[in-house]
Amino acid sequence: MALPYLQLLSTATVSVLTLAAGLPAFAAADAGRGAALYASKCGGGHALDENRYGPAHRGVFGRKAGRARGYAYSSALSSSTIVWREDTLDRWLADPEKLIPGQRMSVSVPSEDDRRDIIAYLRARARTQE
Repeated sequence: MALPYLQLLSTATVSVLTLAAGLPAFAAADAGRGAALYASKCGGGHALDENRYGPAHRGVFGRKAGRARGYAYSSALSSSTIVWREDTLDRWLADPEKLIPGQRMSVSVPSEDDRRDIIAYLRARARTQE
């Protein structure tokens, strides 16, 4: 009877350790640099508090993809089950079409360092109203 419990505990421990292994890269990110990158790479289509060509980013962390108020998403994005976190935002910024085929964003951020810093900026600034 204890064996299934130990297997479950072992699986959970490995999952937590695997998740934690990815966190240091985001912990070392530069949100200040990310602000400049956000302005130059994202600012033409996005803002924190208003929908533009793309949706507003305020409250993006923890929000399901395709759910920002007042924005008309593609059916691919609005039917997605993805929740925006560091890992999903990183995959999205690297290749939006690969993550969600049929979406409409045509911009990607090839540099891992740039993505990490943009995500740090969003995490620091886009969580709550200021």
